[in-house]
Amino acid sequence: MLLNLSFVLGGAASGKSLFAENLLLNSGLKPHYIATSRIWDDETKSRVEVHKSRRNDAWTTIEAPFDLAPALATATADQAILIDCATMWLTNHLLEEHDLSAQSGLLIDALKSCKAPIVIVSNEVGQGIVPDNALSRQFREAQGRLNIALAAQSDLAVQVVAGLPIVLKGMLP
Repeated sequence: MLLNLSFVLGGAASGKSLFAENLLLNSGLKPHYIATSRIWDDETKSRVEVHKSRRNDAWTTIEAPFDLAPALATATADQAILIDCATMWLTNHLLEEHDLSAQSGLLIDALKSCKAPIVIVSNEVGQGIVPDNALSRQFREAQGRLNIALAAQSDLAVQVVAGLPIVLKGMLP
């Protein structure tokens, strides 16, 4: 059985999205995909297409690059929600110069009040070198704080490395 909040963390191209999708599909609930990515260029479009190609007609897709609360507020207990991903969502807010702390707080509140189980995917950004510019350092710090908050709220936290899940908190369903 899928837990209230599952947090799936990993590096770029680690297999975290596929792992998260399978968590939802194995739940037996109606899968809903909340897509947070904005299409910036051909490379981003291509990555989005890879994600779309894995989902069939059973999935309901909601585009929500900024405000996740409305989609979460309308969710029902017979659904399972996948948010992919917190990193793109935070990037969108950063680039629009929104208050990242306030937006992160709103997200945590929306996650807490959602009636459906949620799986949220995020990138681990703190294991590399210190970025050479202020914007990148601001993002790394904000993403780190958001990941800490998401992990604290989660019933299950999993890090995916090379497609393999490492349970950090809780137990796999």
